Amino acid sequence: MKKFRKVLDGLTTSSPVNAGGSPACGSAAGTPTAAPTPRELDIQETLMSEHFQICKTVRHGFPYQPTALTFDPVQKILAIGSRSGGVRILGRPGVDCFCQHESGAAVLQLQFLINEGALVTACADDTLHLWNLRQRRPAILHSLKFNRERITFCHLPFQSKWLYVGTERGNTHIVNVESFILSGYVIMWNKAIELSTKTHPGPIVHLSDSPKDEGKLLIGFESGTIVMWDLRSKRADFRIYYDEAIHSVSWHHEGRQFMCSHSDGSLSMWNLRNTAKPFQVTFPHGKSQRDGRKESCKPILKVEYKTCRNSESFVIFSGGLSYDKAGRRPTLTIMHGKAITVLEMDHPIVEFLVLCETPYLNEVQEPYAAVVLLEKDLIVVDLTQSSFPIFENPYPMDIHESPVTCTAYFADCPPDIIPVLYSIGAKHKKTGYSHKEWPVSGGTWTVGSQSYPEIIITGHADGSIKFWDATAITLQMLYKLKTSKVFEKPKGSETARGAELVEEDPYAVQMVSWCPQSRIFCVVGISAHIILYCFSRHDSNTAITSLEVRLQCEVEDVISPSDTENAVCLMDAGGHSPQPPSPRGNTPDGARDGARDSIPCLKVKDRVIRMPPGYQAELVVQLLWVDGEPPQQITSLDLNSAYGLLALGNCNGLVVVDYLQKTIILCMTTLELYGSADPFQRLTRSPRKNRQSTSGLTELSDNQVSLDQERSKSPTSDHVNGHCTSPTSQACPPGRPRVPGGPEGPRLARRGPGRPPFRKAQSAACMEVSLPVSFLTEESRENSFSRSRSSSVSSIDRDTKEAVTTLHFAESYGRRSDVLPAPCLWVGTSLGLVLIVPMSIPTDEQERMEEPVTIAPTSTVLMLKGSVLRFSFLDCTGGLIHSPHEAWRDTHAPDDPERPRRRRLVNFSPCFSQEAGGDGHLAVVCSERQAKVFFMPSQACLYVHNITESSFVLRADVVAISNISNSVCLACFCANGHIMILSLPSLRPLLDVHYLPLTDMRIARTFCFTNGGQALYLSSPTEIQRITYSQEMCDNLQEMLGELFTPTDTPEAQNRGFLKGFFGGNTQTFDREELYSVLMTQRRVCPIVGEAAAGKASRSLAQHIPGQGSVEGVRAAAGGAVGELARARIALDERGQRLGELEERTALMMASAETFSKHAHELMLKCKDKKWYQF
Repeated sequence: MKKFRKVLDGLTTSSPVNAGGSPACGSAAGTPTAAPTPRELDIQETLMSEHFQICKTVRHGFPYQPTALTFDPVQKILAIGSRSGGVRILGRPGVDCFCQHESGAAVLQLQFLINEGALVTACADDTLHLWNLRQRRPAILHSLKFNRERITFCHLPFQSKWLYVGTERGNTHIVNVESFILSGYVIMWNKAIELSTKTHPGPIVHLSDSPKDEGKLLIGFESGTIVMWDLRSKRADFRIYYDEAIHSVSWHHEGRQFMCSHSDGSLSMWNLRNTAKPFQVTFPHGKSQRDGRKESCKPILKVEYKTCRNSESFVIFSGGLSYDKAGRRPTLTIMHGKAITVLEMDHPIVEFLVLCETPYLNEVQEPYAAVVLLEKDLIVVDLTQSSFPIFENPYPMDIHESPVTCTAYFADCPPDIIPVLYSIGAKHKKTGYSHKEWPVSGGTWTVGSQSYPEIIITGHADGSIKFWDATAITLQMLYKLKTSKVFEKPKGSETARGAELVEEDPYAVQMVSWCPQSRIFCVVGISAHIILYCFSRHDSNTAITSLEVRLQCEVEDVISPSDTENAVCLMDAGGHSPQPPSPRGNTPDGARDGARDSIPCLKVKDRVIRMPPGYQAELVVQLLWVDGEPPQQITSLDLNSAYGLLALGNCNGLVVVDYLQKTIILCMTTLELYGSADPFQRLTRSPRKNRQSTSGLTELSDNQVSLDQERSKSPTSDHVNGHCTSPTSQACPPGRPRVPGGPEGPRLARRGPGRPPFRKAQSAACMEVSLPVSFLTEESRENSFSRSRSSSVSSIDRDTKEAVTTLHFAESYGRRSDVLPAPCLWVGTSLGLVLIVPMSIPTDEQERMEEPVTIAPTSTVLMLKGSVLRFSFLDCTGGLIHSPHEAWRDTHAPDDPERPRRRRLVNFSPCFSQEAGGDGHLAVVCSERQAKVFFMPSQACLYVHNITESSFVLRADVVAISNISNSVCLACFCANGHIMILSLPSLRPLLDVHYLPLTDMRIARTFCFTNGGQALYLSSPTEIQRITYSQEMCDNLQEMLGELFTPTDTPEAQNRGFLKGFFGGNTQTFDREELYSVLMTQRRVCPIVGEAAAGKASRSLAQHIPGQGSVEGVRAAAGGAVGELARARIALDERGQRLGELEERTALMMASAETFSKHAHELMLKCKDKKWYQF
């Protein structure tokens, strides 16, 4: 425990603060500002550094850029590999594990050790890895790096410990999966083909053992060559040379015939009795032309040939369509007897598998489902029904159905909110799914003891909102809301006009604000609109109220000494402005401005509409075009259900809306909010007079600054608080350039933080700092981001407009002289200034609906470094003060005379009615660079901490660690990838970890903290990564995760009967150990029989790398004396082992020397009496 003594009331002024926001006495972390102490404030902080640790918990969503797929038919688990080196292992709902290869190399192929709890991955860096799945967090046991050959195909027979590895050179190597040591048995490509063949057969594309004889290996080369290799005699049984390239091979379960798919869209059937030519060649989708030839078709990339007991066999393949129609969808074709069914897919097919009842390849397969891995989806087809319906996917694979543009995370929600949302959302679920259970049902999972209600909200580019149940590290969609239904669809001639006014994704969600207690929900759209929703269990027929706001700032330029020096110009080297795809690009402003004044970007439905149960739109607020200029993007939002108020801000000013009376009560520019308390001198100008025609996306200036300097800005200079202008990716109408040499000199006329030089709706997956379109490729758009910002390029120097970056309604003190708290609106700007706006709200419910709310901005101004990001309030004991809210009431429920629906307010204390309000409270303010704690109402700065100098904060939240009393802290995520935790109120650093290298603005856009020590971000365009910064949750994570491996008996092979075995139907087995095994120890005292048969593998061909999974238990205990003792014991064992090996080698050398001496003596005696001519 630690006691802090700080200044409280009795002071009329805070400690001196300079213009930059630092206290005059210095800015050391956690140091109090110098001031006399009339009385003491004792706050016992319980949070310590040992309470925090960063750890990944679970990843949700569809694997980004999938590459491989495999299935364990006994354990019933599925594995998906990705291009970034990730592996997702899925079982029953709740069993979801993510593994990552450290190299980041793409996963080429996956192979389960069936019912063994292990997985083999082959990566693009020619490395094989063996993963242990018998633990909740899989780890690599062994790795084998190929140095001279590239891996193209792997095959692991059922119940075998020998892995066949095909390479690009056409060779086949054999690896022992227990020790991951390469066998000396190698099938060289020049031995596999005939000596008379003059060309190389190409890479190996297929390996499989014969279902009839395990000693026969079928090798398929890309060129069309197929070889049946006898493993015992080490020679080829037969060779097939086909004209078309081979993509895949599939056996009949009896092992007498197999099917190949080819690059010309054909399927060929081969019989082992006659391999001179195929006994059947079909073009499933090829039509016969007039000359009798088949039309050209696309390659069949994979084929599966599966048999059934009571029906015709299944032939399932992907591709093979004819080239006659362009733009045809990818297809999966199912041939069942004479019936052919073509299933069209929404995305290209990456891989597919057929799930069968038995794991034995020499038995009747009985397929029951087909798992199809698409580029952006995973579907499972039910093969037991003739209509081939798909199974309902229990995993959240549709997060990216429309690109994610924003996220919000709410922990410890009201317990009744999840069942309510689920009951409403269940009514709108799709139908037509298979009635059978999801076939991927492996693993075990139970709800842990640490579970509490959690909800994740995602906003999307198409205007949709999804509510997800995130309780107990799972994710399940609860409810989907479509904001586009509020607006009219453009028809006919309005389409072209609408395209000029709005963007490609006009409904894209920019940010959300949700009050779980009152169930009021607010959405900010990319077209400068806000929609307010109220929740109801009943449907209603209502008209949506629309408010239109004309918010335009005409005068404000910040005078700064370095303003001229740091003028920025976004031009290419030749000084040419890129041409935007904008309708205003080549048209003078005066020709169009008249038609674009006082109109919104979208048209709200102006009729009574029926709204289903759920969230129902009550109010729409839209910013208007002004004199041909589109409205600036909304950069901040806050609502308070107890006050009935909604506040929004952008780079022009502030708007406050009374959503109960549906009126606008305040519309002011930022400059007007200051009044006489403006700390900056501003130069009045009229941009309309200096505006000239432009066809570019950038403004011109006399000075040029490098693009690196422009990129070094924080998002708040052009993208306020990490919020990009839009969620998909095109240019927006050009702005108002400054005439060079005008009254303001060569200073650049920038648009301000609300609207960068171009506006294309970007998803959160591809956000970035604004640059000219000509300098950004598609790849650089996702990755362009700078981690630092020079101190000389501050918001004051660079921005001509001061944006409202954050808003917060609270019970606070608007003036130093206030005795009791009253409703206030705290306003933070991009220049690091904080304004407090007190309000007067009627207390009686009837008066509240009739009398207006009065707002009187004061001269209270607080200052910090960098753009203001977050406000929060603590009481005098250090506890978090929650904002007042209204308890939820269903306004559309049938009237009940006995129980009238009245507003019930919680934590609401109107002015002059609070008894204990004289104690004051603490205000926590965090900006891009700095955090400060003020005591209210004296406004004395109690603590200050400079968070970063070389970078800037992207996200800051005041959160509570629920398992510890009085556990409030400030969590920050910086642009340099650091996660920092500061204590409150003392601002002591508790954690500073370089967790995540920030590669693109997707992470910055979607990163958010929540209570309970949790956070999340969009790790890829399709996946959400959840993390924890709580030590207790890290300790309990093993309990919360699911078990991948469940001990299960392997099904017994079928008894094939006497007659079938008598006539040669039984499968022939052989001892692979005798052929492949090598000496597994490092001593190699003498070769064993197997090594003598197989020979020694070349050490330069592959390098064995021991994994870390085997020492996981030791590493877990490495924190104290037990770990030291364990390490000492291991070192002692290793020393003893080395001594033993040395002793054995010494004995071996002595025996060898004695043998050599004996043979030398015998040779001497034999040659002693011989003459020279007798030799």
